[in-house]
Amino acid sequence: MSHPDVMDKLVSLCKRRGFIFQSSEIYGGTGSVWDYGPLGVELKKNIKDRWWHAMVRSRDDIEGLDAAILMHPRTWEASGHVAGFVDPLVDCKTCKGRFRADKLEDARCPQKPSKQPGQHDACQLTEARQFNLMFKTHMGALEESASIVYLRPETAQGIFVNFLNVQQSMRQKVPFGIAQIGKAFRNEITPGNFIFRTREFEQMEMQFFVEPGTDMEWFETWKALRMQWHLDLGLSPDRLRFHQHTAGELAHYARAAFDVTFDFGGTLGYQEIEGVHNRSDFDLTQHQQYSSKKLEYFDQVNNKRYVPYVIETSVGADRVTLAALVNAYREEAVEGEAEGRVVLGLHPSIAPIKAAIFPLTKKDGQPEMAKTLLDDLRGAFTVDYDETGSIGKRYRRQDEVGTPYCITVDGQSTGDHTVTVRDRDSLAQERVDASQLRAYLAAKLLP
Repeated sequence: MSHPDVMDKLVSLCKRRGFIFQSSEIYGGTGSVWDYGPLGVELKKNIKDRWWHAMVRSRDDIEGLDAAILMHPRTWEASGHVAGFVDPLVDCKTCKGRFRADKLEDARCPQKPSKQPGQHDACQLTEARQFNLMFKTHMGALEESASIVYLRPETAQGIFVNFLNVQQSMRQKVPFGIAQIGKAFRNEITPGNFIFRTREFEQMEMQFFVEPGTDMEWFETWKALRMQWHLDLGLSPDRLRFHQHTAGELAHYARAAFDVTFDFGGTLGYQEIEGVHNRSDFDLTQHQQYSSKKLEYFDQVNNKRYVPYVIETSVGADRVTLAALVNAYREEAVEGEAEGRVVLGLHPSIAPIKAAIFPLTKKDGQPEMAKTLLDDLRGAFTVDYDETGSIGKRYRRQDEVGTPYCITVDGQSTGDHTVTVRDRDSLAQERVDASQLRAYLAAKLLP
């Protein structure tokens, strides 16, 4: 099944309805940097909260962490990022474009888009050179070589250098994990596809430390758990699949690696939204060598020491947010309406607005009752209030941002204290006692 390309429509909807804006737009924008608006920040936070609950709060073998973005520069020497985190880069002397030498077939010549860079007669490509993707800055008052630090290109290293701090302070026994959510930065040469590949992004990573010899069993366990998490998020099973890294794709430190990929539709197709990797003992061994500090685990029961192996699960928070939006976007015909409706069929647990409250008219005490309900529900849910336009237009506005339930206060409501609750997906309407509304919604909105 081939899914349609809805990216252009989605970008328009996201700006118009307050999900995502281009950064610094009034100054012409910053390339591949995006700001999350009022609804976008709620959606992304809800996704992060589900991940945190699944990884940390619902388990006793994973601890949380929030490591700093700026780390000692030796960290990135030990991890291999200073020497090896590079892309081959070519420049065009004619158009001044810059392209990845290993991805020219995916690029288009700015002067002749039907051709790849180098195919147009006027193209003058330079020899490939290595370009490090880390953002470099200086710490302290003087800009000198000794003061160089980097914006972290991944969050994992903050976990590795804190392995013993967390293990000993929390008295954890292997196997156990450390999870964190945080920003990372990569000076990508060819960013694009909206929030799919950006220079500033957010990762949700968990490193699970295991005894050598048990690593492949744990790898298979986490592979299955992570795929199920995406299914539980509401992503369609027919749009999800694993991609196994071949011998040529495997990182030098990895024993095995699978990507959870999602079909974004159109030419973008299946792309990685999460990686599950068996990183062996590479990371702790490297940091042990470069820091001259032992990072071994002491197994008291068996009286032995070892450097744990690591099973990594690394999710792109922005990519999953985009996947959720693409997966949810649909256009439907509505009987009796020529224009139809646009719906974001988001899982209720991640929808930015859980319910919207409408007074049918602005008289007869309906707005007052609606606002009383608003105040009552606001303590438990993210709710919206709208009294502008026809009831049909108000429904459509909420459909477009994924609100699961719309609550209408009408002439009957002020008499018998009941309201109409309308379901976003089925369009079914149910009469509910206003005093039971909070419990009704809680039962419907359970994750």
